[in-house]
Amino acid sequence: MSDKYERLLHYLSQSDTRVTAAELAEHLGVTTRSVRSYVTAAKAAAHPLSIISSSTNGYRLNREAYATFASGTRGRDADTPRDRVHHLVRRLTEEPGGIDVHALADSLYVSESTIENDLRKVKALGEEAGLTLSRHGSVVALTGTEAEYRRVLSKIFRTESAQGFLELENVQREFVSEDLGAFKTALIGMLEGQGYFVNEYGVNSVLLHVAIAVDRVIRRPTPRIADAASDTATPISSALAGLTRAHFDVELDRTDLDYLAKLLTTRVITPGQNEPVQSVVDNYVVPEHLETVRRVVGQVGEEYLLDLDDETFMVRFALHVGNLIARAQDNSYSRNPLVKSIKTSYPMIYDVAVFMASQIQREKSITINDDEISYIAMHIGSHLERQSRHEERLTVAIVSPGYYDMHDILRGHIEAALGDELSIEVVVTRTDVDSGDFATDLVLTTIAFPGAGDNVVVIQPFLTEGDVEHVRRAISRVRRHRRRIRIKDDLLRYFDESLFLRNVQAADEASMIRVLGDRMVDRGIIDQTYIDGAIERELLSSTAFTESIAVPHAMAMTATRTSIAIAVNETAMPWGENRVNVIALIAFNSGGRASFQSTFDQFVEVFTDRAGVLELIKRSTGFTEFIEELVRMIDK
Repeated sequence: MSDKYERLLHYLSQSDTRVTAAELAEHLGVTTRSVRSYVTAAKAAAHPLSIISSSTNGYRLNREAYATFASGTRGRDADTPRDRVHHLVRRLTEEPGGIDVHALADSLYVSESTIENDLRKVKALGEEAGLTLSRHGSVVALTGTEAEYRRVLSKIFRTESAQGFLELENVQREFVSEDLGAFKTALIGMLEGQGYFVNEYGVNSVLLHVAIAVDRVIRRPTPRIADAASDTATPISSALAGLTRAHFDVELDRTDLDYLAKLLTTRVITPGQNEPVQSVVDNYVVPEHLETVRRVVGQVGEEYLLDLDDETFMVRFALHVGNLIARAQDNSYSRNPLVKSIKTSYPMIYDVAVFMASQIQREKSITINDDEISYIAMHIGSHLERQSRHEERLTVAIVSPGYYDMHDILRGHIEAALGDELSIEVVVTRTDVDSGDFATDLVLTTIAFPGAGDNVVVIQPFLTEGDVEHVRRAISRVRRHRRRIRIKDDLLRYFDESLFLRNVQAADEASMIRVLGDRMVDRGIIDQTYIDGAIERELLSSTAFTESIAVPHAMAMTATRTSIAIAVNETAMPWGENRVNVIALIAFNSGGRASFQSTFDQFVEVFTDRAGVLELIKRSTGFTEFIEELVRMIDK
């Protein structure tokens, strides 16, 4: 049950308001009775901490108590089935000669039948890593190579870790590596000193392998992860030897050091930090990888009308592709803790990344997972961010009653802090004004206006950091409202009453795509090939961009017109790792894709409003009601 209540806790952690049992049941795919049992189990696991508050309005996470509970779970006793299984794996990797089953049961205060059941799960975990669980009488052993032992230890630690970043404190607590934080600082300094870009998102994953290697050497003096070591030490492996010696007082052998250096090379570092682009091409880039990137960039331009034809971008991305291919061939992918947030916040960029990944994996005969796709999206996003110009500045009026030159000082401070985002049109030094008299986007005033609108922000005569943050939030609010006004009319023309379905059930993602796709086929919008393409795209990476909506689509633009077939269901269905109530199959036409791309991100953003989506599901009893509710959500 622990995995269920952990999913429940994770969902509660995403909400600032109370969540009803019905909503939790929908998300978890269980009954409200099961939800109550999970809440009870979570409370019992966290006792004496009170991590969940309950009321007639639902459940809310007590964040401070939850943080304390989460930070302490790694050190707790093996009191759940999963904890026991991981404890057994750890014990068996430390005792290759085997352990007596009766002694295991006694040490964990459980029955021998419970241990036997746990050992079946250990067997499955071990086999995934290449290990074998053997039995001689009452003695059970987990046998395999040192590399396989380390692989299973890494796997169970990742399973125990919360979603997102690996926490060094937890790694240190689990393995003999108290100085890991200082080691990380020294490691990054060494890598940057050698002229590498460092991927902070991947470095902790490598540190886990460092901690496991150090731990294994201390517990078992002569481990080896392979049979042969390289004859010549690389600069990185030599530096690693010095760092591990200095921080852990451990001598890692050449095989360990070369393995860790390979992890750093393929997961963490990129050469050429301070070198011209041509020097990077000459010294580090594999020509074949650069040619692949050029072809893919050209295809992106044709399919998405997106210009990525920049030499610096392509060279850096070619280096990434080289490392990606190495990781994929070794079936050792880099985890990205930002996968969900990237998919939700930048669905169009993520979709371009999926397209690029599909071309690369087809050409190189590899498989690229969601974590790696999100890294590609980060490359695209950072490039576009560097190239994008500032959004048009908002106009602003300042109301600051005259007192010497205070209004001039205030204007100067506002321009210094927000000049890239605001254009000051007028400064009024009177008190007898009405906020409605101004035609500017925002009014910044040191006096309060009765009944003022959302475009009025009260600030202090001497601008504070808090004032600046309030103004920035107002700027974001105005821009968001403008974008939504622009997309509303565009978005609504893609819907059709004949393509609206309510409470339609399907066995799985492909079946739902076919249900919606058949409607479009009947109306001559798409053909069967497009449906097959949408299913193929779904297999590459789930299109459940939020926890409420899935947006399946093909990567080809073969529809006769851009259109959306949508199903709004009161009962959620599994979609990838999520459960969604709204499924919108999008058919792209080559002439309409450019206009839809500008609205796609906003369309997905609307469905990140959890409370709004619940209302939409409840009220969308027909097409007219759906459109009215969608407009209401956009106008919020």
